[in-house]
Amino acid sequence: MWAIYIKEANSFLNSLIGYIVIGVFLTGIGLLIWLFPETNVLDYGFADLETLFTLGPFVLMFLIPAITMRTLAEEKKQGTLELLLTRPLTDWQIILGKYFSSLTLVVFALAPTLIYYFSLVALGSPPGNIDTAGVMGSYLGLFLLGGLFTALGLLASSITENQIVAFILAVFLCFIAYQGFSSLAAINVWGSTSLLISQIGITYHYDALSRGLIDTRDVLYFVSAIVLMLTLTHTVIGSRRW
Repeated sequence: MWAIYIKEANSFLNSLIGYIVIGVFLTGIGLLIWLFPETNVLDYGFADLETLFTLGPFVLMFLIPAITMRTLAEEKKQGTLELLLTRPLTDWQIILGKYFSSLTLVVFALAPTLIYYFSLVALGSPPGNIDTAGVMGSYLGLFLLGGLFTALGLLASSITENQIVAFILAVFLCFIAYQGFSSLAAINVWGSTSLLISQIGITYHYDALSRGLIDTRDVLYFVSAIVLMLTLTHTVIGSRRW
């Protein structure tokens, strides 16, 4: 697994597209937090990172599929996936190696945003006047969200040989999982069932974590959803053996 992990991470970091994707993410988030008039924290007047945690998921919907689109689709197109499957590697080792390498790149993209937190700590009046516990809980939610989006992106990449199709499919799956269920639950026809529909989607659990409320049920939801998506990916990959 670690050989796959190192190979995938090096392949991404040695390509220009890797730095472009991460650079675009950081630039976009930075502009939203510090410059754009409707969202910048300086005009807002409160020392918090609500802009990052509210708009960040929508940026990750495009960042993560750009990272994962080539993981399995390219292997299938070039015929190297069959070569991997014939080596003394299990399907799970291949999947987990590619998953954790992609997730590591997501963490690399998120880590520099901690500079925004320390900047707000210094700019607060008085300095340090920021809800640190809430911010840390929100970062946990963003990390788990990134983990689930990565699993969805890997699933999309396992379905097709075309990287562009994998990207579009991953964006679609991430959007439906994040926004679709909450939007569906908002339709005034479900009655008491609307809460259950909302709880199936990501937004319900992500919003709870973003408020700094670290509930094991929300964490378990993300972990279970990640395992489910990776299991579906394993099923797709396993079907190629027959």
